[in-house]
This record gives sequence, structure tokens and C-alpha cells, in this order.
Amino acid sequence: MVPLYNEAANVAPLLERIGAVADALRGEHGYEIVLVNDGSTDGTLAALRDEMTRRRHIILVNLSRNFGHQLAATAGLEIASGDAVVLMDGDLQDPPELIPDFLRKWRSGYDVVYAVRRTRPGESPFKLLTARAFYRIIKRLTKIEIPMDAGDFRLMSRRVVDALRRAPERNRFLRGMVSWVGFNQTAVEYDRDVRYAGSTKYPLGKMIRFAMDGITSFSDIPLRLASYFGFTVSAVAFVYALVVVAFKLFNLNPPAYTPGWASTICAVLFLGGVQLMSLGILGEYLGRVYDEVKGRPLYLISDVERS
Repeated sequence: MVPLYNEAANVAPLLERIGAVADALRGEHGYEIVLVNDGSTDGTLAALRDEMTRRRHIILVNLSRNFGHQLAATAGLEIASGDAVVLMDGDLQDPPELIPDFLRKWRSGYDVVYAVRRTRPGESPFKLLTARAFYRIIKRLTKIEIPMDAGDFRLMSRRVVDALRRAPERNRFLRGMVSWVGFNQTAVEYDRDVRYAGSTKYPLGKMIRFAMDGITSFSDIPLRLASYFGFTVSAVAFVYALVVVAFKLFNLNPPAYTPGWASTICAVLFLGGVQLMSLGILGEYLGRVYDEVKGRPLYLISDVERS
């Protein structure tokens, strides 16, 4: 199952490689290829339909607009009907040739087989550093064991897919949700390929938003940290106030001492920063509550086509 957004140049080579792997496994397993067009504005839809005239076993799901990678993947999980579902990206950084390894692990009794990136060629040092930091931070903040350096490329058994389908949350972090459902899970290491064509659909702003979704979906620690920080600042301020009163009562200030505005400005700016940061954290959680209570559909499907 592959969500696609503006990946026209990748459609033909992607399906060529998936088709070769699937045909090699055809004697062991029947298959379907679920492709979710997430409101693409380039030639992705035309390329997909062209491939459907030449290939069988393709299910094309067209969303009414761009809903984002995680919701597009969710739509694909709703449509997929197999006993095992492989989720992968459409940029060919996730090699389809790893699917037989997934299936061997699945047949041995695992419900989730996730791919762990051993190397990530073609990515900038900044991207590698931030990705590494993200996984380490989320591991410390969340209450579930999310695999380190693993993306969404994975195989899931039918009971895992059904469990995910029963989770209607809107700000989705699928790799965290898959860890949350539990069952037997194992890893397969691989060397990630460079993007075949096109540009990344996760620039820095979206990556930050994605990280926030992951943290707020599975942890209330930021709220606790804001409370602890507030209590700490209040305690320091109270001690400082006692010191100031003591200096005043016992006339301990040096003769040349003149109270200035610098300490006052620093205190005001510091306390104002703490308050705004705490309000921002509260706002992130409150915004997610607001999204949930509206009860709108997670996505809208325009049509489903089958070859």
C-alpha cells in the first residue's frame, strides 16, 4: 500500500519494482497493490491510470484533496483487504525488494515487521542529526517503545490493521500507533536508497509538525514539564523576594548600591517567556482536542478504481 502525492516521475519505476517482487511471490501469495492518490496536482493521477491499463491487481484510491501522508496511509489501510499489508513510501527510498524478508518474518509468527534504516545516503547532516534527535527525544517522552530509526515502511498483519482501523484519532502518528497496538513485532535492517525523483514532501516545517503530533499523541510529559518549570520559577522568585526583603529590613545594601532596571527587565522577560511557553504547550493539546470533538471524517474518497 503506497500513498502518493506529486510523485509522477516515480510511478512507473515504483510499480515496475513492486510488480517484479509481487510476481515472484505469486505462487505463494495472491496480492493487490493499493495506491492512494493524495490530491496530487501534477501528473501522478494520469501516470497511475496509464499503469493501470498495463498492469493488474491495482486498486487506485483518489482522495478529494490533499489530506497528508498519514491520513492517506490510513485511507489505504481501510481499503486493503489482505492478510498482511505492507506500507511504504512512493519515492523508492523504501526498496520493494525487502518485502520477501518481511513475509518470511510474518510467516514465522510476527504481526509487525518494521524496517530499520542502517544507512541513509543522500540526506544532509542536518536532516540526519534532527532525525536522530527526534527518535531519541520521543523515546524518552513517550510511554511506548517506538523503534529507533524506523519509518513507516513495514508489514502489518490483518489483526494489527484492524486494530488501527478502530483508532479514529485525527493527528495520526502511525509508527507510534503500530507500536501501541502491541502484538509480536520485529525488525529488518536495510540501507535506505536515495530518492529516485522529485523532492521531499517533508520539509523542515512539516517535520516539526510531525514531531509535535508524535509527542502529543503519546505523551503528557510536556504538560508536566510546564507545571514543574512553573513551580521551580515560582520557588526561585519567592526565595529572591525573601532575600530582597531581608536586605531592605537590615539595610544590607552597599552604600553605593542603586537598584537598576536591568534585573527587573530580565525577570519580566524570563517570567513572560515561561508563561508563553506554557500557554503554547497547552494550546497544542487543546488544538488537538478541538480537532477531535468536531467529529469530521478523517479523509474523503473521491473514487476507487480497479484494474
